[in-house]
Formats: sequence, C-alpha cells, structure tokens
Amino acid sequence: MDPLQDRPSPRNLDKVEEILGYIFKNKCLLEEAFTHSSYYYTKDNNNNEAEIKCFSFERLAYLGDAVLYLLVTKEQFFLYSDVSSGQLTRLRAANVDTEKLACVAVEHGLHCYLCHKQPLLEERINGFKKEILEYPIHSNGLVDVPKCLADLVESIIGAIFIDSGSNIDLHEMLLQVFRRLLEPLIDAETLKTHPVTKLYQICQKHNLKVQFKDSWEDLKAVEVLVNNQWVGSGTCSSKKEIAYNRAAQDALKNIQTILSIKRNNSTLDDIVD
Repeated sequence: MDPLQDRPSPRNLDKVEEILGYIFKNKCLLEEAFTHSSYYYTKDNNNNEAEIKCFSFERLAYLGDAVLYLLVTKEQFFLYSDVSSGQLTRLRAANVDTEKLACVAVEHGLHCYLCHKQPLLEERINGFKKEILEYPIHSNGLVDVPKCLADLVESIIGAIFIDSGSNIDLHEMLLQVFRRLLEPLIDAETLKTHPVTKLYQICQKHNLKVQFKDSWEDLKAVEVLVNNQWVGSGTCSSKKEIAYNRAAQDALKNIQTILSIKRNNSTLDDIVD
C-alpha cells in the first residue's frame, strides 16, 4: 500500500518551486520535504475528529545530508586544486553545518512554508534571524540555530534527488539548485577559525594557561580565565556549547590587554600566524 495514499491533497507549493528553480514531478515529495515531525492533520471519522500524523521530512533530510555532503565535496575538490585535504575538510564542514544551512532556509524564505505544530518554533526562528544579522557569513557557533531549518534544506535536496531519478551522475539540475541555495559558499578567505580553537592557539603560543569556569547549570554562563585572570564570559540560556563559544569570543576581544599588544602593533590574527 502506498504510504502517501491516505494523506490530504498536496499543498500548493508553486512559490517554493519558483525559489528552487525546479518543478517536481511528484508533488507529494515536495510536500513531505516541508512537513515537520510535529505536524498532524485532523480527519473526520464517523463524526469524530482524529489527529493523523503525517510523514515528516526526517527520512528525506537523512538522504539529503549524504547527497549534499557529496555535492560539496565534489565541488570543492575541483575548485581548490592546491588546497590540502585538511583544509578541504574544514571548508566542507563549514558549508554543510547546521548554521550555514539554516541561513540558507531563512535567506530564501523557505522557512515560511514549513508545516509544523511545534510550540515556540516561530519565536526561535525570528530570534535566529535577528542574531545572524551580526554575522553575514558565519558566526562560528555564537548563535542558537533551530536545527529544523537545516533539516528543511537537507530534505529539499533529498526530495529533488529522488524526484530527478536518484542518479547522482545525471543530476545537473540538482547541482544548479545546490549552487543557487548555498551561494555564497564559504571559501578559504572567508573561513574563520572557531573562537575556542583560536583562543587555545594564541595562549599556547604565549605559554598562557586557559581555563573555562562552567557555571552554566546555575547561571547559564561560562567564564574564561587566562593565567588565573578573568578575560571573558559568555551566556546562553538554551545551549552550554554556545555559552562556551561566546565566552571564548569575549576573551579574544580582551586578551590583548594580557598580551600587552598596542593598537598599532600586531593583531590577534598576526599572533596566531
């Protein structure tokens, strides 16, 4: 039995196809790609309404993640012929991570068509949209990202992969959609070092001891001590990892005092190099 048979008629997602530059042969695939796992519809069964769970985009996102991984790998392998495998790995990770893909969903307005019944999701998305205004390329872990936005982009890629024949060698259309959605790709010039990594690099070079004081469970905060001296702090009510990243970023702004770096002298980037 067709698992999609008992679902309501597909929603009109013509605008989405216009955004993607791709017309689906199977509209149910497109609808599934925009259906969150929290969504359900009601069905009148003998005058009794019943909540019917829908197929969600989770399986398509699983497939799309693998397809996107391959597309980015292939694109960057031929684009950067003189770049090491380690640098290529970092570039790929930055271009397919949750934040990058969530930004894609917001930038193209794809999130507006996501069908869900998850409390406070719209509030989280609006908060994310405001936070990323400060980081036009990538925040490097400083913002709270609604993962469902990244899942949405992956599910779209997965849906197009299936709809266009599931043959990666023939997917010129998929490549076009991929480039349209992810541009501009993060390249070797725009790729930034993660704030925690950068802090450790600087302190190691100058024989300084770094400590993170974790007060997240009680205060949702993390502090950074360098040689037992406070140099920065960060907070995040939702995720400890982000509080750590923000603390490291704050420490990077203040560590010049410890290193006695004058304004017209070396920059932190010079120190790392």
